[in-house]
Amino acid sequence: MTQPPTTGKLKVALLTREYPPEVYGGAGVHVEYLAKSLAPLVDLTVHCQGIDRPDAVAHHPWGALNDQVLRVFSTDLSMAEAVAGADLVHSHTWYANLAGRLASLRYGIPHVVTMHSLEPLRPWKAEQLGGGYALSSWAEREAATHASAVVAVSEGMRADILAAYPDIHPERTRVIRNGIDTAEYRPDPGTDVLEKHGVDPDRPYVIFVGRITRQKGVSVLLRAASAMEPEAQLVLCAGAADTAELGAEVAGLVAALQATRSGVLWIPEMLPKPEIIQLLTNALIFVCPSVYEPLGIVNLEAMACGTAVVGSRVGGIPEVVDDGVTGLLVPPNDPASLADAMNALLHDPMRAAEMGSAGRERAVAEFSWGAVAAQTAALYAELTGAD
Repeated sequence: MTQPPTTGKLKVALLTREYPPEVYGGAGVHVEYLAKSLAPLVDLTVHCQGIDRPDAVAHHPWGALNDQVLRVFSTDLSMAEAVAGADLVHSHTWYANLAGRLASLRYGIPHVVTMHSLEPLRPWKAEQLGGGYALSSWAEREAATHASAVVAVSEGMRADILAAYPDIHPERTRVIRNGIDTAEYRPDPGTDVLEKHGVDPDRPYVIFVGRITRQKGVSVLLRAASAMEPEAQLVLCAGAADTAELGAEVAGLVAALQATRSGVLWIPEMLPKPEIIQLLTNALIFVCPSVYEPLGIVNLEAMACGTAVVGSRVGGIPEVVDDGVTGLLVPPNDPASLADAMNALLHDPMRAAEMGSAGRERAVAEFSWGAVAAQTAALYAELTGAD
């Protein structure tokens, strides 16, 4: 353990691939809001990958490298050198975990790893990364098994971590759940965004928001949608396919569905946050058909917008969605059960509205970023011996 800082606030380096304006998934959303809430509590510097930006130190891959994963590792080396002088490093996802591990070794400082997902539980990543999946898995394992503390974003995730990495002592794992900014994510009853994207405000609709990856279960949803009530629309805010093959598979399923029913809308581009908020607000149901989900920030976003959730009973989703109160939970990879749950709420819009209101209340009461930051800062202080 390092000596506690002698003056001023604890110097913390937050290491991440994603940071605004380049945010693609839940881990990036987590880091964005965690950094905002941590900034008043510690002396925080964010190190990220990608384009230069004024509020973070951006690291770029070595131009001599062509391999996708090795290029990521080269940014990790740059990060590890740049954090000299920090009291603690905190990394998010395998993209930055190696940087945290190297910095911990080089400077003798604590390394905190937040696990947003686990490579051993995402074997489909081999489709996307090929042999690079072995490297990403190695980086995650090396960082997690040697970290001073491992943060799980749900109790379900903690159980998965301990099963996947039995070398991690249970006392080194902490559960600090994701949060939601309920001042930003709140109901917007306007309809201009719906009209812009061709959504009929007079017909109920089910919405999905997420990346096109095996993890998110988009194909499961599209198969379930064929049995959905004919009156209902399906709005897919889905892009960034992991592979060309998966993108083609989803495109084929969408085309087949569009050939048999009206109101199937696919929005492949990443929409601005205010547009997503309005689309979530006006939906009767937000659907999360994931086959693997450590927590699922997007469920919190939908709940904060006052929308009922139909989600898979996997990972941390049951810790967010109160089955029968804020939404309905179904088995993963089960299109028939998913269709039945969606139709149950489509047939009973008053029940869906009550679930949406309960979801908003739950998001406000239990998932604030201020609480997440306070728990995280307390962990930092514990590991460094700071007051």
